[in-house]
Amino acid sequence: MKTKAQYKVKNWNAYDAALKQRGSITFWVNEEVIEQWRNQQKTGRKGASNYYSDVAIATMGTIQSVFHLPGRQAEGFLESLFMLMGIELAVPDHSTLSRRLSKLSVELPLVPKDKAVHVVVDSTGVKVYGEGEWKVRTHGVGKRRTWRKLHLGVDEGTGEILAAVVTTNDMADCEILPDLLEQIDSEIEQVSGDGAYDTFDCYDTITRRGAKAAIPPRSNAKIQQHGNSKALPYPRDENIRQLRQVGAKQWKQESGYHRRSLSETAMFRLKTIFGGKLRRRFFDNQAIELFLQCAALNRMIQLGKPDSYKVED
Repeated sequence: MKTKAQYKVKNWNAYDAALKQRGSITFWVNEEVIEQWRNQQKTGRKGASNYYSDVAIATMGTIQSVFHLPGRQAEGFLESLFMLMGIELAVPDHSTLSRRLSKLSVELPLVPKDKAVHVVVDSTGVKVYGEGEWKVRTHGVGKRRTWRKLHLGVDEGTGEILAAVVTTNDMADCEILPDLLEQIDSEIEQVSGDGAYDTFDCYDTITRRGAKAAIPPRSNAKIQQHGNSKALPYPRDENIRQLRQVGAKQWKQESGYHRRSLSETAMFRLKTIFGGKLRRRFFDNQAIELFLQCAALNRMIQLGKPDSYKVED
């Protein structure tokens, strides 16, 4: 019986320190944030302008997600932090946070890339509301049970989330791929995804970015363009031919497809840290809640991540 591959972490001391740092309640608030806390821009329209800036709303929303706090508790938590730090800043109340979230623009913090990236894509379901697991097993799924789909494009090399899209649960993964790749400014070397992305539109989208597509064709996939054709080889046909020649296992190794599992690792991190459940009632707010979580996860990954190697038998 073949044993499961074993891996060891080379940078354990640094990674252990980074994991502990993720739970630290030490806060640094620089002068720029303090100056930007209150909104200085006027809308030019009738009525009062927003009192708090987007920086204030994003900060409170991030703290709420990281520490799993209800609205009023997040408000009290931030007020106590400012009091202990001797910072005289007012804190948005929970209703202001809820009202402003839907219009918030979230930019994912990324380390600049000096080379083309290998993007691994996938989606996961995030619970919104509904019955508990025991009730579902006993009585079946009720009408109100639903979830949101979080689609991610992850940098295979660093684990950072490069792009994120939130949709309802009836959207197919292949429909969202163009939106994911559009968010990525870096040059893309390869895009790896599971069979859900095996469509001509996905291949065309990846080709337009000048990237290689590592997507396993369906078992009944047929070659569309004959080998003697004068046209350029179609990437999907090339994948089919290679699979037939060397088999699925070797194709995954040669194409780098096995690295696609790192997108699932990113989703596991996200759900483990933030709970895998949404607090907001409305879709736009739910999307921003997830984007803030993705941004916070990138910051955590930048603090430190494991550098592992395979242990040879």
